[in-house]
Amino acid sequence: MINREIIRTKIVQLTYAYYQNGNKNIDSAEKELFFSLSKSYDLYNNLLSLIVAITKEARRRLDVLLTRAQREGTKTPSQKFVMNRFAIQMESNKMLNEFIGTQKRTWDDNPEFIGKLLELIESSEIYKDYMASKEDSYDADRELWRKLYRTFILNNEDLDALLEESSLYWNDDKEIVDTFVLKTFNRFNEQNGSKQELLPEWESDEERDFARKLFRSAILNADDYQRYMSEASRNWDFSRLAYMDVVIMQIAIAEIMTFPNIPVSVTINEYVDLAKLYSTKKSGGYINGMLDAIARHLIDSGKLSKYMEPKPEKKKKTERTGSRRNRILKTPAKATETETTPEAAPEETAQESETK
Repeated sequence: MINREIIRTKIVQLTYAYYQNGNKNIDSAEKELFFSLSKSYDLYNNLLSLIVAITKEARRRLDVLLTRAQREGTKTPSQKFVMNRFAIQMESNKMLNEFIGTQKRTWDDNPEFIGKLLELIESSEIYKDYMASKEDSYDADRELWRKLYRTFILNNEDLDALLEESSLYWNDDKEIVDTFVLKTFNRFNEQNGSKQELLPEWESDEERDFARKLFRSAILNADDYQRYMSEASRNWDFSRLAYMDVVIMQIAIAEIMTFPNIPVSVTINEYVDLAKLYSTKKSGGYINGMLDAIARHLIDSGKLSKYMEPKPEKKKKTERTGSRRNRILKTPAKATETETTPEAAPEETAQESETK
């Protein structure tokens, strides 16, 4: 389950923290990185177990209604929701139950939240249409939970706050982990019963090695990578860059230099996205231009053996013809000269890069 998107995000966070801490021990920092990654897998299991918790609460409430109906001789309420085949299969899943058995805290510790979420579900058109439908199949049951998850769990501020309270490691994980939960829905097969396999924590040792090598390369070769940045930023003061920008570029250069099979453009795009998430508004364009310039310089100097599309040549400006009056009208007023800043300078470079 742990993919490179999660790994890159965690390495940005942990590298930044590494430099903020007084005691810089790379072995301890690496252990913290892998612990942080394992917490992403815990979140995956917790979100799956949320389906079980909602179903159990619905069953508890239904038992109360059934008892009342028998006592009062009224109509028996439908059991369709609590007998949802997909939810029951999730509830009996061996891998999920093994995880739940190791946890000190479960959704049972948040009955108010579970009750409120169930009430939102029961008042929705999705739920009402399902209960009214005559279709009775495993696929329909699974599709219900796919819709409910997208509607009530995917973007839920109360849930986000609860998860953040439960673990600091989950602040930025949920959006990525949600995609794996929905992918798991698609993998479920009724025939597998309780033995249905969930996504593994690590798909392969290759991803584990990627995390370890990238983190260590970013830290151990920091001086070289920061020198590349300083040389590429000769037109303005390198010391004025946002510190998070420096960290993000340092890790990006480590990936460019350490993993020959990852195209430069892929690496740049990944870290530009992280810059937009973690740094300033203009950091994305700035980092895009800087990394492009650094990678091209490393290739030209023989330090990097990767291919990049050549930059398109700039179009030469042709002199306008016509009367002096027309030329004046077509010429914009001269801009007031201002001091070049890191925020202003990279935008031109970014635009050049984006035309690749």
